Amino acid sequence: MNRFLHIKTYLIIILFTTFFNSCKKENSSPITHSKPKKELSYHEKYLIEISKIPTSKFADTTNMALVSKGNFLMGGVSNQARVNELPQHQETVKAFYIDKYEVTNDQFKQFIEATKYITTAEREIVLEGKIYPPGALVFNGNDIENWWSFIEGANWKHPYGPESSIIEKEKHPVVQVSWYDAMAYAHWANKKLPTEIQYEYASRGKLLSSIYPWGNDYNKAYLNANFFQGDFPSNNLLKDQYKKTASIGSYFPNSIGLYDISGNVWEWCLDTYHVDAYTKIDERENGYFNQYHTSQQQKVMRGGSYLCNESYCTGYRSSARMSSSPDTGLEHTGFRCVISQ
Repeated sequence: MNRFLHIKTYLIIILFTTFFNSCKKENSSPITHSKPKKELSYHEKYLIEISKIPTSKFADTTNMALVSKGNFLMGGVSNQARVNELPQHQETVKAFYIDKYEVTNDQFKQFIEATKYITTAEREIVLEGKIYPPGALVFNGNDIENWWSFIEGANWKHPYGPESSIIEKEKHPVVQVSWYDAMAYAHWANKKLPTEIQYEYASRGKLLSSIYPWGNDYNKAYLNANFFQGDFPSNNLLKDQYKKTASIGSYFPNSIGLYDISGNVWEWCLDTYHVDAYTKIDERENGYFNQYHTSQQQKVMRGGSYLCNESYCTGYRSSARMSSSPDTGLEHTGFRCVISQ
């Protein structure tokens, strides 16, 4: 999702290395040097901040589905599959709980009130000595050359800019949350973000070889997912009745009772994104790709959104993968959580 990266994407925290020489005494051993001391990166500092957020004593499994352990063939199963969804390969998954619904504005508000956490979009950013105001990315479908604009004042409470609000949208999925924000909420809730293996396995449910979570029939899509029908991005037919986010549970669940596991909003996953991830399986740690610290760092997003279209990204396919920088806020991106067994 490189076209969506705003100024925060290129944030590089300069690393300083300091050496301290010990004084050499008469008849003492030769001068020695301590190991270089490296300043923590922006990413590392953020993760430390998140780790200090108080965690709930008990992980609430209310409104979570238990996904049974099993094996499945992961990756693209249709001619729409992209290079980053291939090759297909076998995966083994341990049992886990996953939220039946995307995290809502109301739930996220409870987290904010309990912890006083400040989301990424609500923070100023300093780049090369210049201060940039808080904000996030908002979709502008009328300008095909610049679909996304960085809007000051856009955040989870004001998804499309300072004049917008989430009033009467308490049960809509929270959006304009960065990967860090999702990680912070998950930590507070004593849960985790799903790995993309867990996400795809849960999305497929009992239909392990199907293109979509509901099967292979695209004509049933508008009954099962909030997405863009018509000619993207100018003509939305609104067969599913929603132009942007829909209240959770507005569509049929998949075969294991998960709602909006495709469509509505893209959902953050735990993994660091690699375009060729399926050829790097041996490099995973604890079943997923851990963080790495570069200015090009991306995190996986799954599930598609209300902006996905059959002729554009088809992100509502079970195998579809997308990514963005971990500090990016977008009006069509949210998350749900898991608990490992």
